[in-house]
Amino acid sequence: MKKLLQIPLKWVTNHNNYDPNASYSENIDWVRAIPFILVNLGCLLVFYFGFSWVAFITAFILYVVRVFFIGAFYHRYFSHKTYQTNRFWQFIFALMAGSCVQRGPLWWAAHHRQHHMCSDEPIDAHSPVQHGFWWSHMGWFMSKKHYYYNPERVKDLLRYPELVFLDQYDILMPTVLFVSLFVAGALLHAYAPQLGTSAGQMVVWGFCLSTVALFHTTVTINSLSHVIGKKRFATKDNSRNNLFLALLTLGEGWHNNHHHYPATARQGFMWWEIDVTYYLLKLFEKIGIIWEVKGVPKSVLQRDLAQ
Repeated sequence: MKKLLQIPLKWVTNHNNYDPNASYSENIDWVRAIPFILVNLGCLLVFYFGFSWVAFITAFILYVVRVFFIGAFYHRYFSHKTYQTNRFWQFIFALMAGSCVQRGPLWWAAHHRQHHMCSDEPIDAHSPVQHGFWWSHMGWFMSKKHYYYNPERVKDLLRYPELVFLDQYDILMPTVLFVSLFVAGALLHAYAPQLGTSAGQMVVWGFCLSTVALFHTTVTINSLSHVIGKKRFATKDNSRNNLFLALLTLGEGWHNNHHHYPATARQGFMWWEIDVTYYLLKLFEKIGIIWEVKGVPKSVLQRDLAQ
């Protein structure tokens, strides 16, 4: 009974008890994976709650906005520090990206930095070259082995207690989003019934469908961008540039570019390589939210070109 009562605690708090000498199992941690499974299954409730344009537009906007949050904040800022900001905006960025339901900023950045250190090598957690499509797409992050992260990878971020808090309680922002959608749907149902929108409908479309689409699009950069596409640069890994994935992820699909020179905030190196995340970051720079946005040196464009 005591163990059963402890199960919900695994869903609401994450203590990073990483032990470099421990041998963690690669089996799926089904208990911790239950919320992820339920969100995916929750998409099926669309057949019960039905469709409304309000719910659909909400889901679409939340998808696009959160794709930007992942790429601009978790990836290009927390993982690579490709631009600078102050502590206040750093916290706001972590809050916004936390709504993406992809764990906390320290966990995300630590695993991504580790990926760059050993990309497509046997110890790369989500290499499709080494471990196959499904493991690289979703199996790795549900495993017991990759639940924790190596704190040595994010010592620069561990200095901020607010980031540690958001990482430990990474359920906070998804819960805020879930409740906000439920309340918005209930208010619309009560005061604007002509829109045909309900609380359940807003949760299913705005939270479940949007989050699942966001997740599976994001992780294609692991599972597909190391398999399908073109290599402009002769990197040590199998990273590829993929226009279709770049459009879906607002620029993250220029993955060979990124692995060639990860220090830049710009992943679409050529003028025709659409990188919406970079364009928005430049807008943020214009209004003073961020600064020192790193570009691509000309020498980088000519170095190690693939034959």
